[in-house]
Amino acid sequence: MSALDNFLAQFKQISDVIIDSYFVCDHERNIVDFNRAFFSLLPRNIARGLKGKKCYDVLALNICQDRCIAQQCWTDKKQVRLDEIDGRPAGSEKPMRFILSAIPILDETGAPVGALEIQRDVTDEAVVQVKYQEMLDNEARERERLASQIRSRTKELLETNQTLLRVQKELLAYKKGLSV
Repeated sequence: MSALDNFLAQFKQISDVIIDSYFVCDHERNIVDFNRAFFSLLPRNIARGLKGKKCYDVLALNICQDRCIAQQCWTDKKQVRLDEIDGRPAGSEKPMRFILSAIPILDETGAPVGALEIQRDVTDEAVVQVKYQEMLDNEARERERLASQIRSRTKELLETNQTLLRVQKELLAYKKGLSV
């Protein structure tokens, strides 16, 4: 039994506890196993023939060309996590955002034979975060506009107060001139 097959046999015993989507790929980045959540990311016609397809053809991530998470975990020989990764499942027009995590699958000599990649869909959270940031920016602009308006009106009040004091002095001086 190969190291990859051995890993799959052991992993299958606990894989049901993983609620995020995942796939296992071999060292050539061919998908050899996946869960129902990963299957559900894709249109049925693509999802039916997943095994044997290249992972980057099925889930096009913005890191696939130059920062492949599987290759990173093979190089480092440890778990790798990447946050806020943009991607698009094959056959879908809707862009998605993921938190990715991958662990290498190594043989007895320590050579990489595959990887387990887990994808957490954080698209909705990212949209909320963008909207929240826009709201904060709008609030900051409105706060600055109101502060500017208060400064302007305070300046007008001070000028009016100065004018009133000057006129009161003149009136007082005029009254003194009449009563003498």
